[in-house]
Amino acid sequence: MLAGVSDVSTQVGRSFSGLRERLRDATANAHRELDAQLSSFDLTVLSGYRRFLQASAGALLPLEAALVQAGVAKMFPDWRERARSAAIAADLAQLGSAAQSTVSVPPLTRSGMLGTLYVLEGSRLGAKFLLKAVADAGDPRIGEATAYLSHGAGKRLWQSFLAKLQNEEACDEDEAIESARLAFAAFEQAADRA
Repeated sequence: MLAGVSDVSTQVGRSFSGLRERLRDATANAHRELDAQLSSFDLTVLSGYRRFLQASAGALLPLEAALVQAGVAKMFPDWRERARSAAIAADLAQLGSAAQSTVSVPPLTRSGMLGTLYVLEGSRLGAKFLLKAVADAGDPRIGEATAYLSHGAGKRLWQSFLAKLQNEEACDEDEAIESARLAFAAFEQAADRA
């Protein structure tokens, strides 16, 4: 989900200063650890891909629920376009499984929403790399279950998130960083349980 995205600001051809860099630096180790953990899933075989989706759903569902409960749609009016819980549930249903929350996450503040969204929106960039691995799968069922990995393709969701992050004046940076760390930890815990 997040593999290959250690410095996404240079990948999109821009440099965003401030909170974005502090989030990146503060979560770099967690990001690397999660990438290593997720790379153990073989996305080219049905059982490995299903486990990857189950692990991703285990964290994504409660994180998105916490965002909704915190009022993310007020901060991001296009939240319905950004949310991926339905996409991952559809992929898992396609593969004969169900999407389930497997970790719990604390309630989020406004600043916490930004930290959490930093992780979730950034994962879209890693999803592009994972789609390439899925394309090599010999099992056509895998290729038919890519709504989660391809969600938001062709839209500027990461760039619009970075613009919001850059312009957010009322952000407690420590809270945002802690929430980003907790989001990475949620994915790690969910991967352990998959």
